[in-house]
Amino acid sequence: MPFPIVLAQGIARFDVLTEKLKKLFSPGADADGLHYFRNIKTFLESNGYVVFHSNVSFAGSVEKRAQELATQIDDIVKNGPQKVHIIGHSMGGLDARHMIVDLPTMVDKVASLTTIGTPHLGTVFADRALEHGGNELVRAFRNILDLQGFQDLSTARCDAFNQRAMEAEATNPVVYQTYASHEKKSRVLPFLWPSWDIINESKGESDGLVPVESQEWRAELTASNGARKAVRQKQFPVPADHLNQVGWWDPGDGLFDRAAYEASIKNVYLEIAQSAG
Repeated sequence: MPFPIVLAQGIARFDVLTEKLKKLFSPGADADGLHYFRNIKTFLESNGYVVFHSNVSFAGSVEKRAQELATQIDDIVKNGPQKVHIIGHSMGGLDARHMIVDLPTMVDKVASLTTIGTPHLGTVFADRALEHGGNELVRAFRNILDLQGFQDLSTARCDAFNQRAMEAEATNPVVYQTYASHEKKSRVLPFLWPSWDIINESKGESDGLVPVESQEWRAELTASNGARKAVRQKQFPVPADHLNQVGWWDPGDGLFDRAAYEASIKNVYLEIAQSAG
């Protein structure tokens, strides 16, 4: 029996309202078609996999979200499987990496981590936003809404974590894999055009929020004792922006048949599940 799959959401999940309405009016309903990972759980389950959605803070710090993810994985493995496979989108991939490195008991509970659209090297869009009022906004709202997670997406924060995590990630038993995608400006969602422009100016191709080079992370992890671990780097089979990566079609993708396009995204997740074992 394959290990369960945990789908780890990114920061500021856009389906937060539909999730609240579902709990209020239809607590037993499975509104997978409106979930952050659109129809991915249902599709994987139809192919024989056991799948869980993560449920972490909306925009809390990566340390906080990592702890919340760990608590959920502990609940999954305590009465059954020894390990899980994690598929993390965007900041969800960073949550998982921090969890594996910083919470010692978790490394033996994760068989593999696949990241999709994750800003492993940070994103210059976050840098620009934080420099132009973002840091002040985080401080102003700290007693109302926790927004510290946005600061953890900066290139400086990600670089600092990458340096201190290298040794542990190169030597632990977790299999790491990344998926990266990009799309032309004319096909990304219009609200991503400003971020697309900022990233394109200095980093080139992106999914509208994260440069391709940041999504790819690095080809190899190395340790001081000479240990080396390859990071499997893969490209999406179709052009995709940051929203498309989790199963959502948008009008910018009008060149494609909607059903066929969404099926191609779901098949990426099936490929990940099949390769994970």
